[in-house]
Amino acid sequence: MKSAVETIDATTVKLTVEVSHDELKPSIDHAYEHIGSQVQIPGFRKGKVPPRILDQRVGRAAVIEHAVNEGMPGFYRQAVTEADLRPLGQPQIEVTAIPALTETDGGLSFTAEVDVRPTLDLPELGSLTITVDDAEVTDADVDERLETLRERFGTLVGVDRPAKDRDFVVVDLKATVDGDEVDSVSGISYQIGAGNMLEGLDEALVGLSAGETTTFETSLAGGDHAGQSAQVTVTATSVKERELPAADDEFAELASEFDTLEELRADLREQAARGKVTDQAVQARDRFLEAIRSGIEIPVPQRVVEAEVERHLESEGRQGDDEHRTEVVEQAREALSTQILLDTLAEGLEVKVAQNELLDYLVNASRQYGMDPNTFIKTVDEQGQIPAMVAEVGRSKAVAVALRQVSVVDASGNAVDLSDVIGSDESDDEDAITVAQEEIEAAMAEDDDQK
Repeated sequence: MKSAVETIDATTVKLTVEVSHDELKPSIDHAYEHIGSQVQIPGFRKGKVPPRILDQRVGRAAVIEHAVNEGMPGFYRQAVTEADLRPLGQPQIEVTAIPALTETDGGLSFTAEVDVRPTLDLPELGSLTITVDDAEVTDADVDERLETLRERFGTLVGVDRPAKDRDFVVVDLKATVDGDEVDSVSGISYQIGAGNMLEGLDEALVGLSAGETTTFETSLAGGDHAGQSAQVTVTATSVKERELPAADDEFAELASEFDTLEELRADLREQAARGKVTDQAVQARDRFLEAIRSGIEIPVPQRVVEAEVERHLESEGRQGDDEHRTEVVEQAREALSTQILLDTLAEGLEVKVAQNELLDYLVNASRQYGMDPNTFIKTVDEQGQIPAMVAEVGRSKAVAVALRQVSVVDASGNAVDLSDVIGSDESDDEDAITVAQEEIEAAMAEDDDQK
């Protein structure tokens, strides 16, 4: 098979492929076998019809079409491999020549225009120094963790006063658009300041006593009227505050395996220290990515972006929302540019993904979706998503491996040891990536929740 590559731009190439008759013949033979097994011709058993008879009854054009459709994906993959290309999307294929219908020695020619991963020149990792925050644990850090623990054991009690920040309010909500009611809910418990319902709800509830009603204007986040401005009427049916247990030895026995508050605080200090190191790893990851992409222009294939945007908007049913489309386009471009960067990094570091690394990733992902691991793995396999999962693990592993090669220091100039999170060159890479994947993603998820 002959192939040639023409570079159209930084992210697009055009392959010209010529397949000889001998190379196409297995596909032609299989086409005759397949068609022969599907048709019934008097005097011949299914699957035993000679090619010349099939040419007369079905037509050689149908045979050639079947052979070309069957063989094309394999010829395309072979050409991509031989040219050392890294496709990012589906190719646009044009057949330029097929075997003549009256001859038995013609070949196949086609062109394939495809978006590919651009070539990036990344900096030498050993020359990079990444600075992260200091990891000093303060009494305030311990107090914050103790307060969170006390809240877990707190009880809600009703109060006869206007609601304030962090109170729990049971509310009834009714939304109207142009005077027409579009949605309503009753008896919803909401903590003021959580920020996970309607924009403007926190401000509306502060100062509201049980039995009082107010209205505010907001943009609806979901449903048939998503994005539209609505008048929301909110009624507070009850106001409660969380009453916390006293921070003493009795509480330490109740909330932990320790007998004294002093022992509990010491353990919370150790937890805070581990959390600080994980925070440093997250910072190191983000600042490392900023460092290696600084000064690098990452070309992004527009067709790949458009395909992802259409898929995203279709899944939300918001194809006609132009303002939202603009946001999704920017998000898709950013995600794709990061993917290109990390794939280039993984290739340069010759990162390989082991089977148990992939399995760990899939099991962790199944937990995030609340699915049985076996069911989740079967589902992603049936959907053909395993290669994408392998690539994702490779990207995470590439960052962990790369961070071992750069210098990481804290704000005070001290060297930072992240081996407990990202592993070390002497440690087992498979365990390292599992730890890094779980701890870094958990920290980032917690950070997103706080935002």
